[in-house]
Amino acid sequence: MSTAAKLTLASTTLGAVGIVALVHYQQQAEKTAMHAGVIRDMEQQKIKRERQAEFEMQRELEAEYRKVQNVRDGDGAEGG
Repeated sequence: MSTAAKLTLASTTLGAVGIVALVHYQQQAEKTAMHAGVIRDMEQQKIKRERQAEFEMQRELEAEYRKVQNVRDGDGAEGG
């Protein structure tokens, strides 16, 4: 085999190995980014559920207090 053929074979082999390594790295980076997105979405849903539960609790407390107390609206009329 001639020197030119050996250089061509070596360069194409190195090029193919480099491309495979680059594609593998890009796939791993994309997988990590997608997983981080899923984790972030789960955290946002958790926070939303917690806020909704707190809102419901506040609503129940307000209804309970309105039963017990005379509450005035902003226009000065008594509620009840």
